[in-house]
Amino acid sequence: MAIVTIEQLPALLAGGKTLAGLDLGDKTIGVAVSDRGLSFSHPRQVIIRKKFTLDMAALLAMLAKENTGAIVIGLPINMDGSEGPRAQKSRAFVRNAANLTDLPFLFWDERLSTVAAERALIEMDVSRKKRDGRIDSAAAAFILQGVLDRLQTLDASPSGD
Repeated sequence: MAIVTIEQLPALLAGGKTLAGLDLGDKTIGVAVSDRGLSFSHPRQVIIRKKFTLDMAALLAMLAKENTGAIVIGLPINMDGSEGPRAQKSRAFVRNAANLTDLPFLFWDERLSTVAAERALIEMDVSRKKRDGRIDSAAAAFILQGVLDRLQTLDASPSGD
């Protein structure tokens, strides 16, 4: 397992691998998975957190079915750019996950992702009760879509050849 940069992702996802996005909450793990073309992010069922090893077993089983080649994890950076306790929890999650998977991780600034996800669910007229069950996966999809969009711009940029 390694921490990778966005520039390393295309090689890791060759052969039709998908990219997963995670939004870590205290009670749930929001999950989203890309299509094989790395264009669109699709929310998946949230994982209700119980115990780290059980959470990881559920996550890794889900990602194996999705043919996942790498995982994007939202890094909750403070608005001033500093990292607080929540960012430290995300980094600790990845350190602990290193013992259970060889999948590489990419940290991605998730500032305002939950706000954007909630706004989108409200615009879709999703009730407050249903939003609570979907917000983390919607945020994971928002985080993942940001990475997918960035990959598209990297792919379209001149190579300098």
